[in-house]
Amino acid sequence: QIFAKDLRRAVRAGAPDALAEVADRYPDALAAAGPFPLSAAQLVVARRYGFASWARLKQHCTTIERYTRFPPADPAAPAGADLGAGEDLAGTFLRLACLWYEDDQPARWAAARELLAAHPELTHGQVHAAAAAADRAALASILAADPAAARREGGPYQAVPLYYLAYARHDPLIAEDEVLGAARLLLAAGADPNAGYLWQGLTSPFTVLTGVFGHGELGPDRQPRHPCAQPLARLLLTAGADPNDAQALYNRMFEPGNDHLELLFEFGLGQDAGGPWLARFGADIGTPASMLRGQLAWAITHGMTGRVRLLAEHGVDVTAPFEDGQTPTALARTTGHPDLVGLLIGYGAAEPSLSPLDDFIAAALAADQARIGQLQDRYPDIVARARAARPALVVWAAVLGRADVAALLTGLGFDINAKGRTDGVGSMEWETALHHAAGVGDVGLARTLVELGADPDIRDTRFGGTPLSWARHFGQEQTAAFLAPLTAAS
Repeated sequence: QIFAKDLRRAVRAGAPDALAEVADRYPDALAAAGPFPLSAAQLVVARRYGFASWARLKQHCTTIERYTRFPPADPAAPAGADLGAGEDLAGTFLRLACLWYEDDQPARWAAARELLAAHPELTHGQVHAAAAAADRAALASILAADPAAARREGGPYQAVPLYYLAYARHDPLIAEDEVLGAARLLLAAGADPNAGYLWQGLTSPFTVLTGVFGHGELGPDRQPRHPCAQPLARLLLTAGADPNDAQALYNRMFEPGNDHLELLFEFGLGQDAGGPWLARFGADIGTPASMLRGQLAWAITHGMTGRVRLLAEHGVDVTAPFEDGQTPTALARTTGHPDLVGLLIGYGAAEPSLSPLDDFIAAALAADQARIGQLQDRYPDIVARARAARPALVVWAAVLGRADVAALLTGLGFDINAKGRTDGVGSMEWETALHHAAGVGDVGLARTLVELGADPDIRDTRFGGTPLSWARHFGQEQTAAFLAPLTAAS
């Protein structure tokens, strides 16, 4: 409403930018007699954000507010029965036991396990704690007296019990029959298998299924899947969970395993069955087809042959260009995976048609000296153009684990200390090749990079860390041992 009032005020004052926006989004309003009304300003603001009406924008904002959750405060994991501010034992257990997608740490789950062992009574009469602990007896007692408790939000995440069950990680050896039995009790009492929330307001819901499948940007050690992930996911899908779970797909795309995709395809992944989250947020989540195309692009970029094959076999389009205009086969070539080209062609993709610049990049990433020479003869400025277009190409060579490519590129004048993205091709200056080698524990690559002139004291732009700090953060002891003597502030 504030935006609309500000726009009305600006239009009435004759502000050029405001008048130009109205002329673009609602020209009839300027032609109407009388002062510019608030209703017209509201419509312009709605259209600014892609909504057809002010009512639809308000409905969207109301839905965002309804489902948004922020991770609870997480001071150092308390020992024994020490409580967080305003918490009871059950609340402390839930806060420590569950993934929260901030700084997830196994130490928190161990503290939760110890707390539960010391106070097994904390699940008594506490539906959310009983669900997280998969305490069937406690759940049965609670639900017998109050079936509506299965749908009641509460605890530090203000979430339903089934959500806590899905996100709990306190016990890696938790019994499958207890977990499935607890889930069945909740579902039978009316728990929603599509329950979920918007993490910090982002419109990609963290659903119950998201929690079961786990993983994420911190990796499988710090954000593991549920110990009973596959059977629990199957139970939820059978109960009606939507297999088109955008956040689950994102969280699991970083690792090469495909068991989650195989299960989701079995239950209709890629087919729009009108799930509740797609109905609530539509294009903000993406269609099932667009979700799978995103999975395909990531799999190609990172050389995940098995996943590319699985996606293609389930009908994902391998022919159409991606949003940046590259075809799947061209993407395979320019990200250093020429072996995927034949696989994609076998599923109907066309031979890649590369510009001279992309041809050079593909040849460099393949360490194809002959092709590089041919391109240099034909296009004398090709190396300079490549350095300008992809200044951090050596970072991607490190992602590929190709010390030979890093050496080749350095010989061609590429900066060994250039900063780039290591999660995909992009122009953001994030970290160096040496940061990547340190973080993944590739001592041989790190050694080669240092020999090529990589600076051990350089800091990445996102976290301000040296390669040594990356090695230590990711628990790469051998790489840390190699870098420590070379780093000034070790």
